Amino acid sequence: MNNDLFTSMPVRKAYMKLAVPVVLSMVVTLIYNMVDTFFIAHTNNAALVAGVALCSPIFTLMIAVGDILGLGGSSVISRQFGMQKYDDGKKLSAFCFYGAIAEGLVIAALLFAFRTPVLNLLGADSTTLPHAKQYYSFLLLGAPAIILTFTPSNILRTEGLAKESMFGTVLGAVINMILDPVFIFGLQMGAAGAAIATVIGYICSDLFFIRVLLKKSKRLSSSISDVRVSRQKISEILAIGLPASITNLMQSICVALTNRTLLPYGTNHIAAMGIVMKVSMIAMLILVGFAYGAQPLIGYNYGSGDRKRLKAVLGFGYRFEIILALVFTAVLSVAAKPILGVFMNDTDIVRLGVPMLRLQQAGMAFMSVVLITTCAFQAAGKALGAFLLSVSRQGVIFALVLVIASHVFGYYGILASQAVSDLLTAGLALILYRRYM
Repeated sequence: MNNDLFTSMPVRKAYMKLAVPVVLSMVVTLIYNMVDTFFIAHTNNAALVAGVALCSPIFTLMIAVGDILGLGGSSVISRQFGMQKYDDGKKLSAFCFYGAIAEGLVIAALLFAFRTPVLNLLGADSTTLPHAKQYYSFLLLGAPAIILTFTPSNILRTEGLAKESMFGTVLGAVINMILDPVFIFGLQMGAAGAAIATVIGYICSDLFFIRVLLKKSKRLSSSISDVRVSRQKISEILAIGLPASITNLMQSICVALTNRTLLPYGTNHIAAMGIVMKVSMIAMLILVGFAYGAQPLIGYNYGSGDRKRLKAVLGFGYRFEIILALVFTAVLSVAAKPILGVFMNDTDIVRLGVPMLRLQQAGMAFMSVVLITTCAFQAAGKALGAFLLSVSRQGVIFALVLVIASHVFGYYGILASQAVSDLLTAGLALILYRRYM
């Protein structure tokens, strides 16, 4: 383990050394998401595109569940390493590894049992249901592999193995991209083919991460014999992991609420929003990468008690994120039409998508403030602050804004709801930061 990276390396260099591999892995994942959307959209079947889009909350739910032990575990492990408690960190890593597999099995069983009511809740109708059911079913078969990925990809960074975390994520995404056209077009499997390619990609990532844990890691473990963790430590993991999970769960709810609100306007509106949200993820996940990539650095310095270095890390994070967010907002607003045109050769869907994209990411600078603050709370073990922000931006605040805006301003009120929610949640983040940090 390279302690210099966490203790003495210049803040900017240490921040980027940990964050850039995370961002690069997310960029590759984003490229995959774009390619995946590209292939699905080029079936020129709006019902298939909408059916897959309606299932995106299920995939986000899996990420949310993976983050319980992934982000929660990495937060506690990084603080243990900061306090030089390396044996505790090793046991925690093994617990998180096998706990993630158990989570995946439970989620798969529950969602299979309630498949029809869940798909109805997501807004599937007679047109989109056949495609949504195919994607949903095959995605659930791979739930344990998908959910497991987010544990080693996070905890490896607590030992400074950010590049290895990146390589594992990139491997899965590349395999996914290669298999997409094979299954969707070559084998003519449509939505089911897209889901199968996704699952195989995640399985390959898991196998790579297991190899790293066995061969390269010195402080972490995937051995079942190391799974000896006290209830207190499990509580600490859940205290951070559950709010982190809620952030992604709220994103699922946000997507589902938006789709259901757009349902009266027709299938093309849902298809357009599905593509817009994929494009918005390009900027959003890069910002998430730069925010959460530095979480081990924040957690280590909080655990070691180095408050001066902690403040320097957070100060740099806020400045960098806000500037980057403003750049993304400008680029996506100006180039909205040609960007959307890449994904689907349908003038009506592109026409609908342009104002959607511009309004969807208008509050990105405010979102960046929320991201850094939430990351700081998670890394420092400030569970209440992390929880309040997690249930706000795409949860309670968003739902309230969506209901009010849709009734007062109609269609464009729906499109502007996320930006307004970002602004209000950023204000809450600053208030909580002054109180807890």
